[in-house]
Amino acid sequence: QVQLVESGGGSVQAGGSLRLSCTVSRHSVGTYCMGWFREAPGKEIETVATISSDSTTSYAESVKGRFTISRDNAKKTLYLQMTNLKLEDAATYYCAADLLISRCIPGRPMDTWGKGTLVTISS
Repeated sequence: QVQLVESGGGSVQAGGSLRLSCTVSRHSVGTYCMGWFREAPGKEIETVATISSDSTTSYAESVKGRFTISRDNAKKTLYLQMTNLKLEDAATYYCAADLLISRCIPGRPMDTWGKGTLVTISS
Protein backbone atom coordinates (compact mmCIF):
# COMPACT_ATOMS: atom_id res chain seq x y z
CA GLN A 1 0.00 0.00 0.00
CA VAL A 2 1.37 3.37 -1.03
CA GLN A 3 1.48 6.03 1.67
CA LEU A 4 1.88 9.76 1.20
CA VAL A 5 3.20 11.90 4.04
CA GLU A 6 3.16 15.68 3.79
CA SER A 7 5.39 18.07 5.70
CA GLY A 8 6.48 21.67 5.61
CA GLY A 9 3.29 23.40 6.58
CA GLY A 10 3.28 26.16 9.15
CA SER A 11 2.55 29.78 9.78
CA VAL A 12 3.95 32.51 7.59
CA GLN A 13 3.27 36.17 6.96
CA ALA A 14 1.62 37.29 3.77
CA GLY A 15 4.26 37.73 1.12
CA GLY A 16 6.38 34.97 2.57
CA SER A 17 7.31 31.55 1.24
CA LEU A 18 6.94 27.92 2.24
CA ARG A 19 7.95 24.64 0.66
CA LEU A 20 5.75 21.64 1.17
CA SER A 21 7.08 18.13 0.78
CA CYS A 22 5.33 14.83 0.19
CA THR A 23 7.28 11.64 0.72
CA VAL A 24 6.00 8.55 -1.05
CA SER A 25 6.50 5.03 0.20
CA ARG A 26 7.39 2.19 -2.14
CA HIS A 27 6.94 3.73 -5.57
CA SER A 28 8.82 6.34 -7.54
CA VAL A 29 7.11 9.70 -7.73
CA GLY A 30 7.92 9.88 -11.41
CA THR A 31 5.73 7.09 -12.73
CA TYR A 32 2.21 8.39 -12.19
CA CYS A 33 0.14 11.51 -11.84
CA MET A 34 0.60 13.43 -8.62
CA GLY A 35 -0.72 16.68 -7.31
CA TRP A 36 -1.31 19.13 -4.51
CA PHE A 37 -4.77 20.06 -3.36
CA ARG A 38 -6.03 22.37 -0.65
CA GLU A 39 -9.11 22.79 1.46
CA ALA A 40 -9.89 25.99 3.30
CA PRO A 41 -12.51 26.12 6.07
CA GLY A 42 -15.98 26.29 4.60
CA LYS A 43 -14.73 25.79 1.06
CA GLU A 44 -14.54 22.86 -1.31
CA ILE A 45 -11.26 21.15 -1.93
CA GLU A 46 -9.48 22.55 -4.96
CA THR A 47 -6.67 21.43 -7.19
CA VAL A 48 -3.57 23.54 -6.69
CA ALA A 49 -1.11 21.88 -9.06
CA THR A 50 -0.49 18.57 -10.77
CA ILE A 51 2.48 16.93 -12.42
CA SER A 52 2.44 14.04 -14.85
CA SER A 53 5.11 11.41 -15.38
CA ASP A 54 6.40 13.34 -18.40
CA SER A 55 6.82 16.40 -16.14
CA THR A 56 3.87 18.25 -17.63
CA THR A 57 2.50 20.56 -14.96
CA SER A 58 -0.79 22.31 -14.44
CA TYR A 59 -1.69 25.06 -11.97
CA ALA A 60 -4.79 26.71 -10.64
CA GLU A 61 -5.10 30.22 -12.00
CA SER A 62 -4.92 31.64 -8.50
CA VAL A 63 -1.41 30.27 -7.91
CA LYS A 64 0.18 30.59 -11.35
CA GLY A 65 3.46 32.42 -11.16
CA ARG A 66 3.66 31.97 -7.39
CA PHE A 67 3.65 28.20 -6.82
CA THR A 68 5.87 25.56 -8.38
CA ILE A 69 5.31 21.81 -8.27
CA SER A 70 8.32 19.56 -8.68
CA ARG A 71 9.62 16.18 -7.68
CA ASP A 72 12.81 14.37 -6.83
CA ASN A 73 12.55 10.80 -8.02
CA ALA A 74 15.60 9.64 -6.10
CA LYS A 75 14.16 10.98 -2.85
CA LYS A 76 10.64 9.81 -3.73
CA THR A 77 9.43 13.25 -2.83
CA LEU A 78 6.98 15.69 -4.35
CA TYR A 79 7.35 19.39 -3.59
CA LEU A 80 5.26 22.50 -3.71
CA GLN A 81 7.24 25.71 -3.54
CA MET A 82 4.94 28.54 -2.54
CA THR A 83 6.03 32.16 -2.81
CA ASN A 84 4.32 35.51 -2.33
CA LEU A 85 1.75 33.83 -0.16
CA LYS A 86 -1.58 35.54 0.23
CA LEU A 87 -4.17 35.36 2.99
CA GLU A 88 -6.41 33.34 0.69
CA ASP A 89 -3.75 30.63 0.38
CA ALA A 90 -4.39 29.54 3.97
CA ALA A 91 -5.69 25.98 3.94
CA THR A 92 -4.87 22.38 4.64
CA TYR A 93 -2.74 21.16 1.78
CA TYR A 94 -2.94 17.57 0.62
CA CYS A 95 -0.63 15.53 -1.54
CA ALA A 96 -2.36 13.00 -3.75
CA ALA A 97 -1.62 10.51 -6.48
CA ASP A 98 -3.45 8.62 -9.17
CA LEU A 99 -1.57 5.35 -9.31
CA LEU A 100 -3.45 4.14 -12.37
CA ILE A 101 -2.39 6.80 -14.83
CA SER A 102 0.87 8.47 -15.81
CA ARG A 103 -0.63 11.57 -17.39
CA CYS A 104 -2.92 13.65 -15.22
CA ILE A 105 -6.49 14.11 -16.40
CA PRO A 106 -8.24 17.28 -15.17
CA GLY A 107 -11.19 16.43 -12.96
CA ARG A 108 -10.28 12.79 -12.50
CA PRO A 109 -10.27 11.91 -8.78
CA MET A 110 -7.00 10.89 -7.20
CA ASP A 111 -6.97 7.46 -5.58
CA THR A 112 -4.34 7.94 -2.89
CA TRP A 113 -4.15 10.80 -0.41
CA GLY A 114 -1.96 12.04 2.40
CA LYS A 115 -3.35 13.34 5.66
CA GLY A 116 -2.56 16.96 4.92
CA THR A 117 -0.43 19.74 6.30
CA LEU A 118 -1.80 23.04 7.56
CA VAL A 119 -0.71 26.37 6.14
CA THR A 120 -1.74 29.53 7.94
CA ILE A 121 -1.08 33.05 6.67
CA SER A 122 -0.97 36.13 8.83
CA SER A 123 -1.25 39.72 7.72
